[in-house]
Amino acid sequence: MTDTLNQSDPREPSGEFPEQEQPTQPGLTSEMDPQPDHGETSWQGRERLVGRKALITGGDSGIGRAVAIAFAREGADVAIVYLPEEEEDAQVTERHVREAGRKAVLLPADLTEEQACIEVVSAARDELGGLDILIPNAAYQRQREGVDTLQVSEIERTFHTNLISAMVLAREAVPHMSPGASIIVTTSIQASQPSSVLLDYAMTKAAQVAFIQALATELGPKGIRVNGVAPGPIWTPLIPATGFPADKVKEFGADTPLGRAGQPVELAGAYVYLASDEASYTSGAVLPVTGGKGF
Repeated sequence: MTDTLNQSDPREPSGEFPEQEQPTQPGLTSEMDPQPDHGETSWQGRERLVGRKALITGGDSGIGRAVAIAFAREGADVAIVYLPEEEEDAQVTERHVREAGRKAVLLPADLTEEQACIEVVSAARDELGGLDILIPNAAYQRQREGVDTLQVSEIERTFHTNLISAMVLAREAVPHMSPGASIIVTTSIQASQPSSVLLDYAMTKAAQVAFIQALATELGPKGIRVNGVAPGPIWTPLIPATGFPADKVKEFGADTPLGRAGQPVELAGAYVYLASDEASYTSGAVLPVTGGKGF
């Protein structure tokens, strides 16, 4: 007989989400039902990132919050970047980082502006006393009704948030990073399985994969690793604020082989691994966390 006492069923928890929608981005955690699981009560650190100093964009909520909590409990100090209107969410993340006994730095900024990217890297370095880990995680997406309805202003917002900011952040951070440092980009299953209603978003995510691979080639000789994590359907404020029909939100994630959406905490382990010495020979890789969807 197989002993499954300590083995969880990856199909659980299952079930639909209540129909819901948030009118604009950024979405807010407080308005979500149910509340996402960021590992607040479950993540147990094992000292894999002791002394590291991390900058996480979009660190106020969703995947960014889960990574910030896990990093802090693994021993890292954390700076998070978020839009000013996400201050309430950011303060919750800050509290969890501080409760783990680590330093938390809050950096409200709009990363669609080049100068903001420059300033947050500088501030993170100054406040943390250096920078070992950069995680470009902030993202913007809206449902599109068709290519004939695309507006240049929306395309530019998507590209500046998801792609250009990551490139500028890396440009600013890399000269101050030492061998052993790590860059981890949040890409998406949309990079390989693009949805027509997320055309511009999917384009930025595919471009991020090329960015990861090219930058890993450049920075490998300097001892800096570059990798990515490709989430599938994850229950974050981005989802009800994307403009999806309420019935699509209700069934979010049901089309995966595991039959459900993922929770932010289920991404955290991928980032911890890629940032840690356990991944010392891993660079130029994209780790899919997709509920079984192929990448």
